[in-house]
Amino acid sequence: MTYVGVRELKDRLTHYLKQAQDVGPVIVTDHGKPIAILRDLSGVEENAGVEERLASLAHRGLVRLPSRKGGLSTGDPVKTTGASASAMIVEDRR
Repeated sequence: MTYVGVRELKDRLTHYLKQAQDVGPVIVTDHGKPIAILRDLSGVEENAGVEERLASLAHRGLVRLPSRKGGLSTGDPVKTTGASASAMIVEDRR
């Protein structure tokens, strides 16, 4: 397993990304203290977070990640007449 400081990683990021992909995990340290692990996406654990699992699926070509940032647009508000939506829901529940 390889250890690399933040400054060295910043200077040679491409090298260490390739190493994580080909050789194995790279542990990133800050002042000698481990703070992160760079590893290949092919071995994501089942208890990993949603983003990590999605990235792993994208790596295997099973899903395609969004190409732009941001969520769905909220759209324009709809104006209606009559009772409010919340009043209609309350009435429906009775």
